Parts: sequence; structure tokens; C-alpha cells
Amino acid sequence: MKNLLLSYLTPAEDSTEGWEKESLPIGNGYTGANVFGIPYRERIQITENTLVNPGNLGGLNNFAEMYLEFGHEEVTEFERGLSLNDAIAYCRYRHHDVRYEREYFASYPDRIIVIRLSASQPGSLTFVVRPEIPYCKDYAKTPGDGGGKSGEVIAEGDTLTLRGRMHYYNTRFEGLIKVIAPSGVMLEEQGAIRVSGADSALLLVAVGTNYKLDSHIFLEDDPKKKIPDIDPHPEVTQMMEQASRLGYEKLRLRHIADYRTLFDRVAFSLEGALPKEPTDVLLQKYSQGEAIPYLEELYFQYGRYLLISSSRPGTLPANLQGVWNVHDHSPWGSGYWHNINVQMNYWHAFNTNLKETFQAYVDFNAAFRTKAEQLANAYIRKHNPEHATDEQGACGWTIGTASYAYMITGPGGHSGPGTGGLTTKLFWDYYDFTQDEHVLRNVTYPTLLSMSRFLTKTVRDYDGRYLTSFSASLIFGRWRSDKPYQYYHTVGCAFDQQMIHENGADLLRAAELLGTKDPTLEVQRAQIDRYHPIEIGWSGQVKEYSEEKLYGEIGEYCHRHISQLVGLYPGTLISRDTPAWLDAARVTLNERGDESTGWALAHRLNLWARTGDGDRAYRLFRNLLEQQTLPNLWDSHPPFQIDGNFGGTAGVAEMLLQSHETHISVLPAIPQAWGSGSFRGLVARGNFEASVEWRSGTATRIEIVSGSGGLCRLAYPGIDSAKLVAEEHLPIAYMIDSPGYITFDTRTGGRYTLTGMAPVRYAPAPKELQVHRHTLKLEWSGEAGCLYNVYRAVNQMPHYELIAANVANTSFQDSEFDFSSFERATYKVTALFPDGTGESDGVLCAIHHASELYMERYRYQIAQINLT
Repeated sequence: MKNLLLSYLTPAEDSTEGWEKESLPIGNGYTGANVFGIPYRERIQITENTLVNPGNLGGLNNFAEMYLEFGHEEVTEFERGLSLNDAIAYCRYRHHDVRYEREYFASYPDRIIVIRLSASQPGSLTFVVRPEIPYCKDYAKTPGDGGGKSGEVIAEGDTLTLRGRMHYYNTRFEGLIKVIAPSGVMLEEQGAIRVSGADSALLLVAVGTNYKLDSHIFLEDDPKKKIPDIDPHPEVTQMMEQASRLGYEKLRLRHIADYRTLFDRVAFSLEGALPKEPTDVLLQKYSQGEAIPYLEELYFQYGRYLLISSSRPGTLPANLQGVWNVHDHSPWGSGYWHNINVQMNYWHAFNTNLKETFQAYVDFNAAFRTKAEQLANAYIRKHNPEHATDEQGACGWTIGTASYAYMITGPGGHSGPGTGGLTTKLFWDYYDFTQDEHVLRNVTYPTLLSMSRFLTKTVRDYDGRYLTSFSASLIFGRWRSDKPYQYYHTVGCAFDQQMIHENGADLLRAAELLGTKDPTLEVQRAQIDRYHPIEIGWSGQVKEYSEEKLYGEIGEYCHRHISQLVGLYPGTLISRDTPAWLDAARVTLNERGDESTGWALAHRLNLWARTGDGDRAYRLFRNLLEQQTLPNLWDSHPPFQIDGNFGGTAGVAEMLLQSHETHISVLPAIPQAWGSGSFRGLVARGNFEASVEWRSGTATRIEIVSGSGGLCRLAYPGIDSAKLVAEEHLPIAYMIDSPGYITFDTRTGGRYTLTGMAPVRYAPAPKELQVHRHTLKLEWSGEAGCLYNVYRAVNQMPHYELIAANVANTSFQDSEFDFSSFERATYKVTALFPDGTGESDGVLCAIHHASELYMERYRYQIAQINLT
């Protein structure tokens, strides 16, 4: 694997802005730390994810600021960085002919932050360790709100103790900083420790609170009774004593071994020189249009690093900022936002081979599940009283947007009940990628079944259509010049319908695999084909609302959320198996635009990857890096929000490998900019691990490792001419399903390699399709020597009908079609070579019956809704 390094030639600015844009994060899931790399007075900011006020009082709080005072003002040869290969940050410089080095890492196996200080000359290391507990006051935002914080710092011998309380939930916290400098002189000061004349020093940091994840936290209404009033001192002391006995070398080895077990599973390499410039300079050049493949590799792997560092078994899941927060009042309280953000945090957990990181969310969800069942009962009683019951669990479970370490909420306001289905998609993927029957039986199936109990009660029968009531597309509405942003409420919006369908379909698949029976399954089977989750509008778009005709006539035109396409990603309703719907999704993506916040660009990146348009997906990837990535490569919403990093990594993985359709698709959205490269260790559904090499845009080697055995189905142009061998280099027969699609049997642990894929040429796609609505004459432009196929899809059809094949000119009259019988139609024209091969992508044109008067009013309406 390449040396993956974030590097800088200047320290981070000692400010909140410097923390956000320039400091380097390390973490072990329990604790996060941000390293500034300042020679004169080093700053290490520490976060612990359970040190929380309610969201309206600021949410997650800053645990501690740790300062190391060296007094080194004039330095040379300065550099700092973060190695993704080892999860170790560093700072190096020269001061008065002495070379100083600092190393920082956060160990998961030992729950400890380790800082090692060294100097090139004996006795040259002198410094003061001076920690602070920030934001101590009697209130959170206003006097009397109950959200205060108190604490003290005590120096005793070689240890500094930070001890205190967050008042609202009576959260007791403690941090221990142990200073080990055998060759130096150590003196206590007021709240500090001074070390003089040392050769080197080791600083160990252990932190903890009295928070213990349990269902009682979410069920208890009294904030002072949610967690036991126990002293965290014994547990934190035990962590410190164990780390002290291990010493630096063993701590470092244990940390690297644990981290690499996860990180080294996946490699990604693009053709290009290894740059020598620091990361911030690379990002600046990239933003000016330069091609820097190494930066793209670095960004991809950084998303994996951040998830490993913020979500591990036994910890809380990664929140909106992962496990890093400097604020008194953190952005959105650093909560677990279930209207796409927390789900996006785990989109890359399975396909980039980090399934263990999802366990933190599984445990969190299990802890709040009983409360979520109560919320479901309350929701149904309010919105669907005909199904109301007080029986625990009879209405399943639900989850709304705002959730925190101490409380959750139900859907409503700006988000409909589909947030639950958006969440359970992760649980189905957990099984689908791992093929772990224990997960299916004990985690995935119960989660889907209970969610189905809820979602099937949120719909009503409207003339044979089961539609959600109430329904809201995520945070979507319209601007009002004299009022706050107004959320739009309705019946059966696309987001809710699609997520209800996704949950139901996944449940029925799980039940079939397990052979289980339950009354909820019968209800789900009766409803599943009557949700109408995808509807196509007059513009040829996937509708956000059933009552919508033309794109954008109801709400904000370029809204950051694109919730009508969750059935494309992370869902599977829209795919190459539904080509007319897939083209409608492209229309929606084009109208929504390529400019947005960080995480929203990441969602668009994944959506474009699912369409198979690699160059457009790459444009979104570049937009994400150029526009919404900070110098330390953190994503900017703004402000910093980690889901964009995670979604960006997921999007790159989707460009390289997809498995949501019938076959595993190799290099399904590879852009021209990535002409040659390789990846290793990405995971496909079915528990197949894939490694691929390609040159000049064509795969040269495909390797599959079968984790669970069974049939492997692969899709790649020209793969039906490939040679397939197993480990013993013995040829294996495969079945050709259709051109570019093959199937072969595998055994658990088997390794299979394909080579000799023949390059496939495609005809140049036609352009500028026009359809004259009244005559149904089609005209387009194309290159000489091509033939053309003409397709048509009407109303809500997911598939096209081929209405003319091998057309020799660039026009066609659809004379036998009675358009008056249909609300809308989309035409598609593709090109072929004269021998009928190489069918291209198509050019689209949608037609409808709207009058010129209607269209003129629509244009005024769009301007008014968007205040333009």
C-alpha cells in the first residue's frame, strides 16, 4: 500500500477556526483528539462523546484542552502530519540545533491517547503540561437552564486529574494525564506539571464518564436519573494503570496491529506521480483544476480512517462530527441525525470492508429500541388512530431526525416516517454484504419486522394505493419572504413511499431466507405492490410528490436534500433493471444541480455513480473536494460535518464496484480521468471480496474471493470472453448469462481470477433530441455511419418499449402512437455500429400536454418559490 500521508509545513492556527480547518484528528471511538502541532505551545483538544447537554442547550461539549508549553518560538525544518497507514500523527522541527519530535495516537485496544516527546540531544526536553476544562459555568446558554458544567484540575506527583460534572444529566467525568519522563526532573505546579532536562517523555491520557449505554437512558424522563451516579475514577484509573504497565513500544504495536487489521483490507491506487507538496497545497492546486490522483486516493482512505477512529464495538456510533468537537454549543448538538446523516456515516462500512464499525450503531439502536416502540405507539395514535394500541411493540419502532446519547425523537415536522426505512436499509446491508446468518436471524430480521409493523400502519388505502399520511420529504419546503422557511406536508411523498417499500421488500427477502411466519408478513405482502414508490412527472423527472406535475413546482428547486432518489441510493428500487426510471432519476439529478453542501454533494456523487455515468460522478467528486473540503480534508457542511467525508468515500467505492443488482458490476462508473489504476479488497453483496486492475479504461485482471461460497454473478463489458481460473491456475467453466454477464460457482474461501477481457467499443451517443409534441416527429443529431434505436416509455412505466430498430437516418415519425391516451411520455434514442453492436447511452426528451399558458405560469411560480 502507498504511503498515505496528510502533511503540512505550518502549524494549525490556535483558534476555533484552526481547530476546524487545520488540526489533525485522531480517535479510538471512545475518545477523539485534535492535534495542532504548535512548537511554542502545543494544543491537543479532547472530545468524549457522552459529555452532552440536550440539543437545545448545546449538545456535545468539549471535554478538555491540553496544552504543552515548550517555549520554542523560532524553529526550522517544521513539518506535521497524519499517517493513515498507522493512524499516527506527528510534529517535527528543529530549535537551537536540537531536533524535536512529537508522536500522537489513540489506541482502541487500550482506550488510551498516547503522546511521545523526544529530542535529538540528551537533556534537551523541557516543557509544562497544562490542561484546562473549558466552558465551566452555571448554565449552558442562559442562567437557570440547568445545563452548567463544573470541574477542577489537580496535579499530584506524575499525574494530572481533570474531574467534574455536566449538570443537566449529572454526567460525572474524569480525565487522567500521566507524565512519564525518567531522565528528567518533574515538578508539580498549580494544575500543571513541569518537566525539565529530559531526553524523552511519554504522556498517557485516559478519560471516561459514568455513562453506560442502556435502554433505561432513553426510557427515563428525569434527566438526573438516566445514568447511575457512579464515580468513573476506578475505571479510568484501571485504563491508565494497564497502559502504564505496557509502555510506549507495546502500546504502539498493539495500536498499529489493531488498526491495520481494518485499514489494510482495502487499497486504491490511480496512475500518477507521488506528489511532494503538503496536503493543503495539493488541495489548493486541485481546486484550481489540476489532476492530482494521489489526493483522490488520500481522500477515499481518509473516510475509512475517520470511521475506524470514531465508531468501534463498545463505543457510541459516529455522530455528525464523528468523535471530534471543540465547541461549547456544537453544530446541531453533534447528534445522530436520522434524516440521512447518521445513515450516510455508515454507507461505506460494508463495501469498504469495515463491517465491524457498524456494531456501535447496532448497539445504540438496540438500546433506544424500547423507547422507539413507545414513540411509534404515540405516532400512530396521533396520525393513524385507526391502528392505535397501547401494547408495547405492537406498532413496531420508529425514529425521527434528532437523536442524542441521552434521548431520541419520533418523526414529524420536516421529516416523515420513512426515516425508519432509511435506517433499516443499513441493517439489511449488514446481512447482505456479510451473509452472516446470526446477523440475519438476530439483528436484521427483528429490526426489519418491527419497522414493518410501524410503517404498514402509517399508510391508508386511497383507491387501492397505500400512501403515507402524514408525509414529508426531508427538510423540504419553500422560502417565504416574510416568514420562516415553510416545510411542506402532504400524503405519500416519494421519500416515505420509497423507504416503506425498501423496508418491506427487504423484510420479505429476510423472511424467505429464514422460513419464518408472522402476521406482519401477511400485511406486508398485501401492501408491497401498492405503494407506488416511483412516479414520473411531466418534465420526465422522478416526482418528489405525487401531486407534482413539472419539476420544482412545489418547493425549493436546488434543495440540498434529493429525497425522491433514495430509491436509487441507498435504496435499490431504481436500477439498470428499471431503465426508464433510471433515466428519470438522471433528469432529477440534472435539475437539482451539482452545487450544494458537503454531504449533499456526497449523496449526489453516489446517485450519479448508480446511474453508471462515471464522468458525471467524478465531477461531483471533484466538486466535493474543491468546494466543501477543508485543508485538513474534513468535510464542510459548512461548518465541519463528517458525513460528507463518509459519503464521499462510499461514492468512490460505488464508482469502482456495485452489487445492488442481479450481478456484481465491475468498474460500473469509472471516469475517463481514472484511465489506469487498481483496487483491492472492496466487498460486494453476497460476501464477495473484489480486487481489480485496469489499463486505459479496460479491466485487465479481476480477482474474487468468496467469503461464503455460492454463485458469483459478474457484469463487465467483454467479461464473457475472459479466462477464469482458481488458485491452482486450473481453468473453470462459467455460464454466459448474456453479453457482458457471467455466473460461476464458488466455494467458501475460494479465490478466482479473470483475465483477457476483450475491450468493447461503443458507438458515439446521439445528441439534441427534439420531439414535436403534436406530430410526434423525432429529430436528433448523430455521427455518420451509425444506426439508431428509438425507445418510448409512457406514464409510470419502469421499462422502455423499442419502437424502431436500426434507423438509418436522424429522424423518426411515431405515427402509430396515440399520445392523447397518456399523460406523459419519454423518448430515448441510442446509437449502434452498422453491425448492431456497441449500443450507446441514449439521449432523452420528455413530452406532456401542458399548454403554453400553464408553462408561463409555472416559470413565474418557480421564481416566486425560490425568491429569484
